[in-house]
Amino acid sequence: MERQYYLPHSPIEFHFRQSPRDFVVDEIPLYPFSGEGEHLVLHVRKKNLSTWQMVDILSNHLGIKGRDIGYAGLKDKNAQTKQYISLPRKYESVLENFEHEGIKILDKTYHNNKIRVGHLKGNRFFIRLKKVNPTSAKKIAEAIKMIKKQGMPNYFGFQRFGLDGENYKKGEAILAGTLKERNKKLSQFYVNAYQSFLFNSWLSRRIEMSKLVEGFALDELERVLPFPKEELEAMKKQTHPFKLIHGDVMMHYPYGKLFHYESAEEVERFSKRDISVSGLLSGKRATRAVGLAETVEKEFDTISSGIDGARRYGWIFPEEIEGEYKENDAWFEIHFTLPKGCYATVLIEEIAKRPIQTDETQE
Repeated sequence: MERQYYLPHSPIEFHFRQSPRDFVVDEIPLYPFSGEGEHLVLHVRKKNLSTWQMVDILSNHLGIKGRDIGYAGLKDKNAQTKQYISLPRKYESVLENFEHEGIKILDKTYHNNKIRVGHLKGNRFFIRLKKVNPTSAKKIAEAIKMIKKQGMPNYFGFQRFGLDGENYKKGEAILAGTLKERNKKLSQFYVNAYQSFLFNSWLSRRIEMSKLVEGFALDELERVLPFPKEELEAMKKQTHPFKLIHGDVMMHYPYGKLFHYESAEEVERFSKRDISVSGLLSGKRATRAVGLAETVEKEFDTISSGIDGARRYGWIFPEEIEGEYKENDAWFEIHFTLPKGCYATVLIEEIAKRPIQTDETQE
């Protein structure tokens, strides 16, 4: 799928390769831990390991099953990441002689409950871009300013789709009954990749439509977008780069209830980051868009059974985003915080205005 980017500049050349030195993630817990209870909470740092690999290593050392170890989110493999995990407190003494070159226990405490997926507020990132010339550095700095002011699309990152980018095809085949996958975890992963593909396709289409609204006069728009004139007029009045369509499913930001966009008041609230637009993760029992927004969404709503659906923010607002150019090294270093479930590589691709997965194979 060719992704639509919203920033107006031309593609920027730089080198980015995920590594523990150039890609650092620090998990932000959803709540403070109580300091007491039957669950041992470890603050761990891992390098060049996926969260699943780390869990396997620890479970083998402790002699327990992987499901006994709780974690809030999956962290990148090719990175240095810090996150919190939990395990039954009775195994604390077994950890005294634990050593692994890729895992370091930074701190420990206790809590009443096991950490579960989703129990995090977000993640703080440090990313270093390399081979950045002064001209590119100015363009990167300007892009950061725009993202800081306007936010960015909340695409699923390339990590969701596998090395060849085609895991979603297996998910589509599993749902259609033409492919069997005995590993339930892997089957779920493929189906989720298909949901993510549909979401990304919808988001890319909506950004394309928003750019058409920005770029064409009203009389020209009537020939390229099949909406009533009053809807096109309402979209033209919106100052935010992502144009809302009546019937869109909105969500309070950064979390909260769902409701449909009906009036200009929601447009203003979106610009003020009080609410944001959501996209559909196609499946059963999910809230759908209505009216004109539904006419766009239904093209990407192809899952009616086999998995539950949900809504996901289509647009997010990174926090504490800042950048520094180190001309002598030709580096541009960026710090920022994203809500849970959002991809740092998507921010880098928005700045670059191109896919950056291919940089992984470069030296």
